[in-house]
Amino acid sequence: MAPEYDASPAMFRNNPIGFIVAVILIPVGVGAVILIYWYLKAHATRMTISGNALHISRGLFSKENIDIDARKIRTVTVKQSFWQRIFDVGMIEIFTGGDDAECTLMGMPYPNKVRELVKSRALDPDRAER
Repeated sequence: MAPEYDASPAMFRNNPIGFIVAVILIPVGVGAVILIYWYLKAHATRMTISGNALHISRGLFSKENIDIDARKIRTVTVKQSFWQRIFDVGMIEIFTGGDDAECTLMGMPYPNKVRELVKSRALDPDRAER
């Protein structure tokens, strides 16, 4: 079964001005280093939603894997600035219990899709099992 959401943080859409400045700095040599670092950092984080499972993987050399049952998620908070709303990226905070977020993901594309997917599982927990 293909995941319904599978994404890493966006680079250009999350910070277009920083991306343009890094591209302009490529002839100086600094821009290439910034873009490579940024690319590796962005692609070291991945979020996947498939069925009732939410999987978050972080890290390039040392890995951290978090598996959360979507039915146990209490709240999904999406925070977006004006420009992030235009480019459809944002910060996602996932709460399962307590006052502290279980995990926070910055610059994720289509954050409202994540919120809606999790919300649909809370309203109809048998949906993914059909």
